[in-house]
Amino acid sequence: MSDRDASSGRWREGRTIGNPFGIGEGVAGLLAGFLASVVAVGSYAALVHLPAGATTYGTDVVSLLVLWTGLVGAVVTATRLHAPARKGTGPGGIAPAGAGHLFAAGRGSGTGSVVQDFGLRLRPWPDIPLGLVAGVGAQLLLVPLLEAPLMPFVHHLSERLGHPTTQLLGSTSGAGLVVLSILVCAGSPLVEELFFRGLVLRALLGRLEHLGQRLAPALSIVLSGLVFALAHFEALQLIGLAGFGIVLGYLAFRTGRLGSSIVAHVAFNSTTVIWYVVHH
Repeated sequence: MSDRDASSGRWREGRTIGNPFGIGEGVAGLLAGFLASVVAVGSYAALVHLPAGATTYGTDVVSLLVLWTGLVGAVVTATRLHAPARKGTGPGGIAPAGAGHLFAAGRGSGTGSVVQDFGLRLRPWPDIPLGLVAGVGAQLLLVPLLEAPLMPFVHHLSERLGHPTTQLLGSTSGAGLVVLSILVCAGSPLVEELFFRGLVLRALLGRLEHLGQRLAPALSIVLSGLVFALAHFEALQLIGLAGFGIVLGYLAFRTGRLGSSIVAHVAFNSTTVIWYVVHH
């Protein structure tokens, strides 16, 4: 069964077929989100008189929320720019000249719905059990296996791999820790899956479809996983994050929706947070 209207031609046998748009919006959203978060964190630090380079619960929350605004903004912009032409846009359904070439050229290649264009759906079965197994398994088995070759070259590897989590969650406690945990375990998976497996993966599938039914999906899943890993700016965690990103991409591609990858991402992050809370 297809999750999408068969007339759209973008779903076949439950697998995701790429969108012919999204690369430009994805690059712009990622850059805008990171730049805006840097400016917002700097402004917040100056407002509350934080020492240079200091991070607190407030800076973490501001950084996440502003970055997510850029990522979600890219998704919404892509959907709006490439929505079918509405009545009154001009003769033959073409947007008026004042709307710009990009706006006019993109008309009709999408549906105008974030849910439809990027597969923002979840089916309790099999998405929840599949996602839980994939997420916990990736955290406890896949990531350690991928990072094991670094052990002879990096002293105190386990401690250094956990540094980002300690840096994020160690700056607060009590209610602040609860808020940050919710953002990390629920907010990040939803936003990042919508952006990386919704917008980016589907844009790559559409751009690379000429490579064939096997090579195009494989290359798109790997590239989207690498982009996901690089966007975290964590050198030691890069291999593990890329591997996990590939797992998420495969889930999204094979099911034709984001439900299982969102659940997997929730399980992955939650395992990290639970481990931190238990040990600290």
